[in-house]
Amino acid sequence: MGNLCCMACVDQASIGVVERWGRFDKMAQPGFHFFNPLAGECLAGLLSTRISSLDVRIETKTKDNVFVQMLCSIQYRVIKENADDAFYELQNPKEQIQAFVFDVVRAHVPRMTLDELFEQKGDVAKTVLEELEKVMGAYGYNIEHILMVDIIPDASVRKAMNEINAAQRLQLANVYKGEAEKILQVKKAEAEAEAKYLGGVGVAKQRQAITDGLRENILNFSNKVDGTSAKEVMDLIMVTQYFDTIKDLGNSSKNTTVFIPHGPGHVRDIGSQIRNGMMEAGSAQLNVE
Repeated sequence: MGNLCCMACVDQASIGVVERWGRFDKMAQPGFHFFNPLAGECLAGLLSTRISSLDVRIETKTKDNVFVQMLCSIQYRVIKENADDAFYELQNPKEQIQAFVFDVVRAHVPRMTLDELFEQKGDVAKTVLEELEKVMGAYGYNIEHILMVDIIPDASVRKAMNEINAAQRLQLANVYKGEAEKILQVKKAEAEAEAKYLGGVGVAKQRQAITDGLRENILNFSNKVDGTSAKEVMDLIMVTQYFDTIKDLGNSSKNTTVFIPHGPGHVRDIGSQIRNGMMEAGSAQLNVE
């Protein structure tokens, strides 16, 4: 039954539905209105023209068999020109909108993987918006915006995703650590090679200096002492160096016993070895020159 009141006030953010003898007659715009009860006029109801918001939580499955919950926020309003359809066609518009959202999301999301769903959630919202506009427009409702507020995978899936991310970062850290160790080893090897090269150069120069010194000593001794040969001078120098070496071993041995063959025959052998070494060194130097 209609409202028997002969006057009514329609709020600014509302629109009134006026009936005559139980049938829709016209829309009452915001303001103060008089109705003639004797002519069967009455205000059947009011519809808000403000934007309403509906939050819908949907549970669905992705292409890679991951169950997720999606929180979707739908903002809609009544179309003033079609307010009569909105008033008479749908008894509960929120349930109708929710049902269509369920249908569209559960048809679209299973064709996407979980990663694609996170990356393309805007596309999902656009698809839902297009479908809802087609359906709800016929009932006098306009869908203003649809927002995919949140995507919540199962707790075990979130834990696994975090572990995958942590493992990838750990792998990357190990790669950087390995590269740093590699560079350190290469630099260390280069330093050792350079040190050995410089050490070899130093030993070569030392031996050359010793050879030059011995040669100079032999020549000076032969010139100052008449009747001596270079061989005799060399034997004397080698015997002197031999005893100096034994003295150095005794001073720096730190209570360590060193057994050295000793005797005139051994001294002669040592002299022969030194002479042969000097001859080979001189020959090598001539070949180089």
